[in-house]
Amino acid sequence: NMRVKILDYQRSFFSNARNEASRQGNKAIVFGSEKDAARTFHLAEILKRHKITIHEVSRDFSTNGKNFKKGYSYVVPKNQRNTRLINAMFDVRTTFTDSLFYDVSAWTFNHAFNVDFAETTTSNAGAEIADLQPKSGGTERSNYAYLMEWHEYYTPKILYQILNRGLRAKVAMKKFNLNGKQYDYGTILIPVQNQKKDAQTLHTLLDNLAKESHVKLDAVGTGLTPQGIDLGSNNFRALKMPKVALLVGNGIRSYDAGEIWHLFDQRFNITVTKLDTKSISRADLSRYTTIIVPSTSRLGDSETKKIEKWVNEGGTLIAYRSAVNWLKNKKLLEFETKKSDIKAKNVTFEQRGDFNGAQVIGGAIFEAEIDRSHPINFGYTNDKIALFRNNTIFIKPDKDSYDNPIKYTKNPLLSGYISKPKLDSLAGTVPFKVGRKGSGRVIAFTDNTNFRAFWYGTNKLLMNAIFFARQM
Repeated sequence: NMRVKILDYQRSFFSNARNEASRQGNKAIVFGSEKDAARTFHLAEILKRHKITIHEVSRDFSTNGKNFKKGYSYVVPKNQRNTRLINAMFDVRTTFTDSLFYDVSAWTFNHAFNVDFAETTTSNAGAEIADLQPKSGGTERSNYAYLMEWHEYYTPKILYQILNRGLRAKVAMKKFNLNGKQYDYGTILIPVQNQKKDAQTLHTLLDNLAKESHVKLDAVGTGLTPQGIDLGSNNFRALKMPKVALLVGNGIRSYDAGEIWHLFDQRFNITVTKLDTKSISRADLSRYTTIIVPSTSRLGDSETKKIEKWVNEGGTLIAYRSAVNWLKNKKLLEFETKKSDIKAKNVTFEQRGDFNGAQVIGGAIFEAEIDRSHPINFGYTNDKIALFRNNTIFIKPDKDSYDNPIKYTKNPLLSGYISKPKLDSLAGTVPFKVGRKGSGRVIAFTDNTNFRAFWYGTNKLLMNAIFFARQM
């Protein structure tokens, strides 16, 4: 009977998995991020939840040009009970027996979390981690200024709390060196003078915020740097408190809106107003600095005109996925798209559904090159990024290279299924576009940077659009 068959199948699955594991010997994988302990922690947390044994790295080491730092990296031995799950989670697959997919065709976890990853051996493994804890945060006291590097996942949460209290903060448009430490693009400067709080109260607040978010801030005593921009330079740009509205309701894809709402509400504790598309005509848009339009098939002309007027007066409009077509059709942002002209040859009437289905990008992972000096990429440490994509909107790159801060590589497929004609169309296109309109900014993302609330690796792109749009 069926019960016996299922139990036999279960028994043989685990028995075969044990044999498979023992054949792995001292093989292991290592993952981590030199500058972002939180993303690494959250990936490790998922592994632990699935009863996968993880170890800290025994020492700092490099392999395949990637650096793995103690405290910022974890080793996962393959010789363990859940070896098949480990292989599935980090699996990279680009060839498939079928070309029709019910759902996504790739979910490679190291790409989803944008962490460095390599095959290694257990010789690099330190102690097993029984109790996984996030890194501690905090800051010393300063009478001059505080610096917060933008690499850590939870830095937007801290920056929002600072701006929300009416405190001044600035962002570094260039790199600099101070106290023997190299600071990257996007470093946040919080001066002590001319704030609404005295030096001691400011320190207590920043120390608490940093501890809550497991981020370290640096207390500095001087603004003069031996290399790069000084802290008083106009290459530090003043930041404004973002007031964000998210369009929801009729015509807006609820999945996409929900993912964005979750990111603001649950991860970053940033206030977001859910604005129903039916209420736009009555709403006072001047209350918002930013409006996000998730994937949508339609927005009426009167709503569009009202939003356009708001952008011209200084608002930042961010559109995702199919809403990008709306931007183009309503001339809110100028760009050219690339059409992939695929003709059906030797395809019968009966086969037409399969032929068309094979041209769908159901969800795969692609590689893009990034310009780290552009504000949309502040906080990223590598020159390449993995993006999740499940649509066929291909934007042609701008003739000026500095206007293409994120650009798909010549061979962008990292993992998952895409038809050859669609892959050729995607190569060299851009998934991000920003333009000025009146006093405002219009931003387009063709890809979902917040997919199913587990694509941690690209969440910062949206946060950069929220905080740094005026610098673009």
